[in-house]
Amino acid sequence: MMKSFEEFQTFGKDGFEAYVASSTAVTKGMQAIAQEAADFSRKSFEKSTSAFEKLSAVKSFDKAVEAQQAFAKESYETMVAQMTKFNELYLATAKEAFKPFEASLAAFGVKAPK
Repeated sequence: MMKSFEEFQTFGKDGFEAYVASSTAVTKGMQAIAQEAADFSRKSFEKSTSAFEKLSAVKSFDKAVEAQQAFAKESYETMVAQMTKFNELYLATAKEAFKPFEASLAAFGVKAPK
């Protein structure tokens, strides 16, 4: 009986430590994501301001359309690249948050997703 109580106590302690490690990983991941979002927003604002200035300076309709199309294309490509980066950050955060629980779950036959 005493052995099972000690095992239960150890299991609870290990679970709590895994929870703390997982929470720390999530916090760090969310901080990285928030920083990335802030950087992206700042760069987007700067690019938009620059594009508006260029657009304001054009002398013909054709040049205005050309400048707008270039800005739209660059904005789209930047957004796709940024969403890919966010996806990678979220995935890395999830993997790091799951790591502390891998050993406990492996004891029950549950394998970590790849």
